[in-house]
Amino acid sequence: MGLMAGKKIWGRKRHILVDTQGFLLAVKVHTAGIADCKGAPLLLEELKKCFPRVSHMFADKGYLGPLTTWIKEHLGWDTEIVPQEQKTSQSDWVLIDGKPVQIKKPKGGFQVQRKRWVVERTFAWLCRFRRLARDYEGLPSSSEAFIKVAAIRLFLVRLAPFRY
Repeated sequence: MGLMAGKKIWGRKRHILVDTQGFLLAVKVHTAGIADCKGAPLLLEELKKCFPRVSHMFADKGYLGPLTTWIKEHLGWDTEIVPQEQKTSQSDWVLIDGKPVQIKKPKGGFQVQRKRWVVERTFAWLCRFRRLARDYEGLPSSSEAFIKVAAIRLFLVRLAPFRY
């Protein structure tokens, strides 16, 4: 287990690669002390042979820097960093002393990012499994195995849905 410096918590990070439908293609679990841009090559280094038709990848800003050139050199994939949506302010009109006055309120909270929601939805699907809701496993390889088992179940449910 490692310390995630930004959040000051102990734990693990789960890196997943999903297709456009949100189905799991690859997973890597490692200590939280490893930054996203350093942990992604651990996930991606062996995937060129597994997915020869993949040519484009979307990532968030945690994967900026030399990682995008590494992906282009080693895998031949184009990497598009999905920008964060600008938090624009909302305005309300209220009457003060009988005169309309515009009050601007900053827009906060969760902002849906283009293509990023697919990955977040997959994490939500995986966290519905009780064993994956918390990190109970002693080894990262055990966590990876349970994530793969959960993904297999998700595939099977969509392939042949249960009927009463």
